[in-house]
Amino acid sequence: MSGEPVSKKVNATVSAGFEPEALERLERDAKEIIARYPKPRSALLPLLHLVQSEEGYVTKNGVAFCAQQLGITEAEVTGVVTFYTQYKRRPVGEYHVGVCINTLCAVMGGDQIWSELSEHVGVGHDEATEDGKVSLERIECNAACDYAPVMTVNWEFYDNMTPEKAKQLVDDLRVGKEVLPSRGPDSLTTWKGASRVLAGFPDGKALEGPQAGSRSLVGLELAKEHGWQAPPAEGHPEPDEPATGPMAPGNQEDVNL
Repeated sequence: MSGEPVSKKVNATVSAGFEPEALERLERDAKEIIARYPKPRSALLPLLHLVQSEEGYVTKNGVAFCAQQLGITEAEVTGVVTFYTQYKRRPVGEYHVGVCINTLCAVMGGDQIWSELSEHVGVGHDEATEDGKVSLERIECNAACDYAPVMTVNWEFYDNMTPEKAKQLVDDLRVGKEVLPSRGPDSLTTWKGASRVLAGFPDGKALEGPQAGSRSLVGLELAKEHGWQAPPAEGHPEPDEPATGPMAPGNQEDVNL
């Protein structure tokens, strides 16, 4: 049995898995991410998005890199990767297409969209086309019920979809035609690019395009028109009163995440 320190073995494994240029870039970005948190292990979620932005999914090399950077075990990293569906454990397409099949989207046509789109593309849930352009995912909620049925491409919204529109969307993506989201940025980033944004490195597109659709703002507009306001919660300060307590700004307790 080798007497070589475990840390050196881990570093060697990570180094062997990435090209030197990629490893240098990952280490530089990881250092910036970790510095945002009071405890290194709290940086695991964005760090996983970072390695996913490099390889397109979370590989064994990515798991080992995160563990080494944060001083935790690979089992702990894997437990998180396998819990959250945004982390992929096998290759996905350059454009990852999600079809919401939760209750409202389903009854509005989401199930039919999924059935026809999956047959049209020839792949199933979390599977990619042979050309690597597109992958599909059944999503359990896109948080956009007011525009059901909704789809996403690399987490950008495509509203009020139909089976025909869904198939045309995917066909356009596969031939490189620009397809703009219904809301949000003026251009569509790649899957790796979206993962890098989720890691905490903005691409400058956050304020492009409409941030919320008219249907989402109906309640707000009615409240403004009628002067409605929510009553203050019992035990909470009025808006003009400073917050107090252990979690007030500048007085947060050190929470071990």
